[in-house]
Amino acid sequence: MLGTAALIITLSVLDGFEKEIKEKVIAFTSHIEVRGFQNKTLSDYRQSIENLKKEIPNVKAISPFAAREGMIRFKDAVDGIYLRGIDPSIDVLTSRQHIVAGEFLSASTEGSREIVIGRKLANRLNVEVGDKLVVFALPSDNSLQPRAMQFQLAGIYESGMAEFDDIYAYTNLKDAQQLFQLGEGVSGYDVLVNDIANVDETARQIQHLLGYPHYSRTVFQLYRNLFSWIELQKKMSPILLSLIIVVATVNIIGTLLMFVLEKMKAIAILKSLGAGPKLIRKIFRLQGLAIAVSGIVLGNLLAYILCYLQLKFKIISLPSDIYYMDAAPILIRPENFIIVTIAALLLCMMTTLIPTRAASKLEPVTALRFG
Repeated sequence: MLGTAALIITLSVLDGFEKEIKEKVIAFTSHIEVRGFQNKTLSDYRQSIENLKKEIPNVKAISPFAAREGMIRFKDAVDGIYLRGIDPSIDVLTSRQHIVAGEFLSASTEGSREIVIGRKLANRLNVEVGDKLVVFALPSDNSLQPRAMQFQLAGIYESGMAEFDDIYAYTNLKDAQQLFQLGEGVSGYDVLVNDIANVDETARQIQHLLGYPHYSRTVFQLYRNLFSWIELQKKMSPILLSLIIVVATVNIIGTLLMFVLEKMKAIAILKSLGAGPKLIRKIFRLQGLAIAVSGIVLGNLLAYILCYLQLKFKIISLPSDIYYMDAAPILIRPENFIIVTIAALLLCMMTTLIPTRAASKLEPVTALRFG
């Protein structure tokens, strides 16, 4: 029961980690990010977007962005940010889903300039929705003076990933182009694909179609270390924790052998009455199977209850600056329950072979004399 429950919970947590991190990273970077070599400004982006939509079937959606590092100030508080200018009407990112105060950027560019920042940055600056902030663009090669622009804080988001909540800020594309002096150019494109399994091939097709100075990278290349860590955890943790089930199944051998020793007289009587080795093996095989099935069923129930409690009440919390989320994630997948159940059942059936064989070979005369 404990071995089955531990393995199912581990697989559910690892799947939850992968799902949460993928969703949150993609919310800030998309499936494929196309940039200019050495941060070159990409001109005529509308034509490039049309070409990608027309020529590459796996491309689901594209949105341009203008992004640079800068400084943000409110009264005496100053901090560094990474400002992304986006078009809210065609933006493919899902960061708007994490808004906890105010609203995301409006599609209309009329009126005051708007900005959205993360909760951690808002706390450091001690700002609230509606406050006026000043953003400074770092000087370019042709200018020694930083450009400044005033924005109104439209909303505050909280993704649970400290790396993004600390520095990422959003504004309208036109305002970012003006601040960074990009004219009608952009820094790059965010691309979503229909089939994430073919994202590498799609990135190569984009690179080939657009050519220099475009440079495309997938989310798995941008965050290679993070996803490599997830894959390592998914490979090693189930193997290590499956040892609990192996130990439990080996204990079934000991349990059945003890049961054989306790029932030697009964086995001898059954054999004297005409019971063959096949019937004796069947009896002890059913005994082992009963132990296995009861343990596996209880293990499945225990795993589901604990996973549900964590999903509902977030009992186990995590430091978001280390784990990219504030609670241990859970993804309940029927496949995990089925795979662990089948594997545990097969192991248990294999371990019953030794004690059942010993019971079937017992000599009735010797057993009665020993009893």
